[in-house]
Amino acid sequence: MRANMFEYMDIFIQVVEQGSFTKAADVLQLHRPAVSKAIQQLEDELGAKLIHRTTRKLSVTAEGDAFYQRARQLMAEMGEMMACFSPTLPPRGRLLLDVPLSLAHCLLIPNLAAFRALYPDIEVVLLSSDKKTDLIAEGVDCLVRIGDLADSSFISRRLGDIRMVTCAAPAYIEKHGIPATPDDLLSHQAVNFFSEHSREVMDWKFYVDGVMVARRAGSSVLVDNSDVLLSCGLAGLGIIQATRNALAPHIQAGRLVEVLTDYPPVAKPVSVLYPDRRYLAPKVRVFIDWFSEVFSQHPH
Repeated sequence: MRANMFEYMDIFIQVVEQGSFTKAADVLQLHRPAVSKAIQQLEDELGAKLIHRTTRKLSVTAEGDAFYQRARQLMAEMGEMMACFSPTLPPRGRLLLDVPLSLAHCLLIPNLAAFRALYPDIEVVLLSSDKKTDLIAEGVDCLVRIGDLADSSFISRRLGDIRMVTCAAPAYIEKHGIPATPDDLLSHQAVNFFSEHSREVMDWKFYVDGVMVARRAGSSVLVDNSDVLLSCGLAGLGIIQATRNALAPHIQAGRLVEVLTDYPPVAKPVSVLYPDRRYLAPKVRVFIDWFSEVFSQHPH
């Protein structure tokens, strides 16, 4: 296919829509012979007659009409794709995000209307889970993660830290009591979170006399989803540890009780990952900058 086929298609679309070679030439700011030659070369390339032309009128053939419909769609998609990467145009296009459930519920979704108001041409596609995501294989533009990051070829940007809290439902406390120290967790039941990738149960980390220690309570239930973790905790199935912003409303309402208050859990880092900073699409760049600002404005 000729390298200038897109130029020929653009000229052909204008000829059809203007109904005239002369008018198309005026719109495109070309000489009329150049328009006529482009249509001839396009027909030669396709091996099909696209336009019947006489001295008085122009009519599109059946093949020409079919080609026009496909070419118009293709050129529109091409224009949209180029606009997605243009530094001079407002960011636009579909933005595929992957955000942990707790951050989606408590931080992203409550502020998403403000992002949409700033960038109305960006269509947000929100994937929300606590599972490992392959950016390239799943076509994700960027993902947000809580916790330490594994070695990766992707670019990461640290947003800050998110506070954790250890809680239990009143029903659990009534039946099993309250642990006095992290070591007491060994004789309690917990709803533990495990890594979907490695199936390893995640330790709980506390500061004891200024020193970080890791403890693991006996599991009553193992989960890989923070929404399920919360539901199990509210049902009194065991002690839970999760982000403070996710549990705060339930603590305030009395559905959960904070335990081990003298031993604050270690905060976890929050990062955003994306494939390549050199060719970062404007829609991705503005989201990362916006979400970084939102995160910094909310105490965690």
